[in-house]
Order: sequence, then structure tokens, then C-alpha cells
Amino acid sequence: MSQETPSYGGQAVIEGVMFGGKHINVTAVRRKNQEITFLEVPKSDKSWVLKLRKIPLLRGIVSIIDSSAKGSKHLNYSAESYAEDETEPEELAKQKEKDKDKKKDEGWSLGMIFGVAVMGILSFLFGKIIFTLVPVFVEDFLFKNAFDNYILHNLVEGAIKLTLLLVYLFAISQTPVIKRLFQYHGAEHKVISAFEAGEELTVANVQKYSRLHYRCGSSFMMLTIILGVIIYSVVPWDNLMERVLQRIILLPVVIGISFEVLKGTNAVRDIPGLKYLGYPGLWLQLLTTKEPKDDMVEVSIASFNRMRELDAAIEARGYSEASVSGGILDPAKG
Repeated sequence: MSQETPSYGGQAVIEGVMFGGKHINVTAVRRKNQEITFLEVPKSDKSWVLKLRKIPLLRGIVSIIDSSAKGSKHLNYSAESYAEDETEPEELAKQKEKDKDKKKDEGWSLGMIFGVAVMGILSFLFGKIIFTLVPVFVEDFLFKNAFDNYILHNLVEGAIKLTLLLVYLFAISQTPVIKRLFQYHGAEHKVISAFEAGEELTVANVQKYSRLHYRCGSSFMMLTIILGVIIYSVVPWDNLMERVLQRIILLPVVIGISFEVLKGTNAVRDIPGLKYLGYPGLWLQLLTTKEPKDDMVEVSIASFNRMRELDAAIEARGYSEASVSGGILDPAKG
């Protein structure tokens, strides 16, 4: 991949894919009638957010929280489209009539956008804290008196955390909706890889590429587990309360360092020997991605092309903003 090639990020949604460009985020969704519809949301990052995105360690925390907030709106759009397609026409007409008085316009008000963003951030933070602390309590309950070395406790905690993650991902991947979500996740990765390789984005060309990608949120999850064991072992603890407080306080550090390592493994993926650094994350993607069907790849291509088209149109009008270089792919927030 050349230096000039932007590192675009994406996200799988229900029956579709979202891609984030320099100036706009675009979601394409396959409707029940086979039509592809789009949600196009211009970026409006504050100057202080853009500055924080350039600071090592801090940029990881900002990027993850920001993507959680913005991604929620696109997930909501896909979920509402899916629900609408599954609703009987008569019932849908009644629902629209009922909502008429509540909605004076069809657009998103500032309040609605803010509310969705806040819920996205809170959901991410709550989920991350729960996933961090549950293994602590489980390990303490099962192995509290097994040994005195706190580093061994940390290793067992990491093993429990990884086991919980794998069981959770495997379980949800068995449901039809999530299985299709993971297929769209694979389609998203294939399009990114084909673009980075300079291929023309046709279904046949895109399908040749792997559904796995170094720069993925799944890889990020794996890194937080591995690096968490190392980072938590630097600061000793004597009891359960200290251990819990340590995990909460060091969580931003784990996120920030994991983000930087993720960027690093992506940068060296073409160097013999060093490419193996990213393999744990790729192995996890065997669960969080599935091979997509051609019509799913078509949706992913439509989303990516629309994003690029709108980005180019905005830039043609003289608008300029920070590059998307270093963007992070995300597995459907799941």
C-alpha cells in the first residue's frame, strides 16, 4: 500500500456496511425489496478532537469513543430499516401515522444526534468495564487461594477473559442476524483490502481477497487482553478492591497502548517475520467475520464508492479537513 493511500475505516451494520471517509460517513443497507439505500452523515469533528487524534496514546481513546458514538447512529439506521422491512405494510402505515405528530421533519435533530452519540459512548464504556471486571471476580472466586503470585493471578484472569470472549463471539455467531452481520464484516474487509491493493472494485475482484484484515477492531480486542496482562502486572495489588480499582484506572492506558500497537502491527505487516505480530488478532477474526455472499459484497462496494464520491465532491468545493490515515476498522461494535 502506497503512502498516499488513505487508511479508511468501516463498520458492519444490519444488512449493510458503513464506511468513514475524510469528510463523510456513509452506510449502505440492502432492503427486503433488494434496493440499496444510503445514510450519509457529514463529519463535523471539533478542532480539539482533531488535535487529540494526533497525540499518541490519547488518540486511541478518542478514536474508539468517537467511533462508538458515530457508529451508533448508523447501527440505528440499519436496525430501523430492518424492522421496517419485517413489519407488515398495514401495520407500518399505522405506525407512520402514529409517529406523524411526534416528528415534524424526517431529519435528525441536534438533540437526537446528541442522544444517540451519548448512548453509543455509554454503551462502549459500560461494556468495556464489565468485560474488564467480570474476569477479575471470576478468577478471584475460583483461584483466590491457589497461589500467592499476583502475576500468575493476572495470567489466569487473562485466560478467563479470552475464554469468555471466544464463547461469547461463538454463541452470538450462531444466530442468523449476527451471522449475516459477520458476513458483512467480511465484505467490509475485502473491499478495504482490494482498494489498498489498487484493484478495481468489482464483486469478482473483491471476493478474491481475504476476509481478515490487520487493522480491525477484533485485533484491537485481542490486543487489549494480551497487553492488559502485561500492563496490569507492572502495578502490584494486595486485595480484590485494589485489583478492581487498578483495572479501572489503567483501562485508558490499556486502550491507548493497544491502539498504538495495532497501528504498529499494521505498518509492519509486509515485513517478513514481523507480520506474525498481528496473527492473534487475525485468528480472532475467524470468529468475527464470515465469508460474504456476492450480494453482500455489492452492498459494501456501493457504500465505499458512495463515500469516495461524496468525499471527492466535498473536496472539489474546496473543503479540507484532517486525513483519515490511521483509521481503524470495527467489527460491527460487537
